[in-house]
Amino acid sequence: MIQDLGLSEHISAIKPDHPAAKNRMIYVNNTLHLLPSSLKGIFQKSEPFSKPLIYAVLNDLLSPQKELKDDSIYNFVERRFGKEIADYAVAPMICGICAGDAKEISVKFLMRSLFEYEQNDGGVIKGVLKSLFKTKNQEEIVLSELAKRAVEEKWNVYSIKGGLEIIPTVMKQYLKENNVDLQLNSKVEELEFIDSSLVNVKKGNGEVLPANHVYSSIPSHALAKLVSKQHPELSKLLSDIPFVTVGIVNLYFSTQKPLITPAFGFLVPPIENSPILGVVFDSCCIPDQKGTVLTVMLGGRWFIEKFGSDITKEKLLEIAVKEIKTILKIDESVAAHHVNILHKCIPQYVIGHYERVGEIREYISCNNLPISLVGSSYDGVGINDVIYSAKTQVEEDVNK
Repeated sequence: MIQDLGLSEHISAIKPDHPAAKNRMIYVNNTLHLLPSSLKGIFQKSEPFSKPLIYAVLNDLLSPQKELKDDSIYNFVERRFGKEIADYAVAPMICGICAGDAKEISVKFLMRSLFEYEQNDGGVIKGVLKSLFKTKNQEEIVLSELAKRAVEEKWNVYSIKGGLEIIPTVMKQYLKENNVDLQLNSKVEELEFIDSSLVNVKKGNGEVLPANHVYSSIPSHALAKLVSKQHPELSKLLSDIPFVTVGIVNLYFSTQKPLITPAFGFLVPPIENSPILGVVFDSCCIPDQKGTVLTVMLGGRWFIEKFGSDITKEKLLEIAVKEIKTILKIDESVAAHHVNILHKCIPQYVIGHYERVGEIREYISCNNLPISLVGSSYDGVGINDVIYSAKTQVEEDVNK
């Protein structure tokens, strides 16, 4: 998609030898620890783990199978690989990906194939070994030139020069050039389904927009309100997908002296009971920034618990700065900052999520409703996920 939008030359890629690709840290017991990033690393003992990570593999080989339809990612990892891996590797990773609690998030969210190995083959390693001898019958994905380059150069992370907002800005221009009528800042109050090929989109200003089909990419809790009058059962299912609020604090230190270890950033395991989830070292990941730029993520699943429901941006900034200065031992003052409280911004794929999404789509299908669900509430929370999900939904609808 980036190639189609003419942004290939605007990519800033991080390759495997870059510190932001190799160095990822966790904050445990008031200390930053580098996570192992090589094969050699799993044979060596490294803090905060009490023994080399290879023991986690042995744990999986010796652990019995437990038959389950779904499980939390924390329980699964603790059962197969041990409590330390669950606490210090997986729990903070879930904080970083969806600001969630690994003890609630479904194992299918990130480790579906590993869970299936346990269920079908009795263990993860056994399943991996068996899979090596199976013929793969997956359809080959046709890669664009840019995607081929990403594979060949082993991109670890990439950004767009000028920031990711360049993507929607250029996309808006692309859509206008292709005669797509964009109605921005147009609040929709209700979706009224007439039959299997007509839905009235009722806008806040009283205008009604008739449509043959609707693609909804808004959060499920927002869509729930639009369908509640005609379809309360569907509305309830959509409302049942939980969301969390995240505080985002961007900090800029203008000094030219290095303030941070070159790395992607660090995450904080929930057992540390910290107000922050993690920090991205932006100035390391995205070069050519004068000084040090950090993004601090706060709250998530624990937002209300830590800050209450009416915390001010000023107070959030104060907490973030205090934590950062303590953890990174920074004495410099902050030269510039930006604070945002993103209410109900990340869906939580808790145990049973995929069954719930199945029920939602089943209801839509059984009632012949001309609507398709895309966006981050259903098939993945990342940017790549939502693009792929939208593409898949359109292709399915075209082939019906």
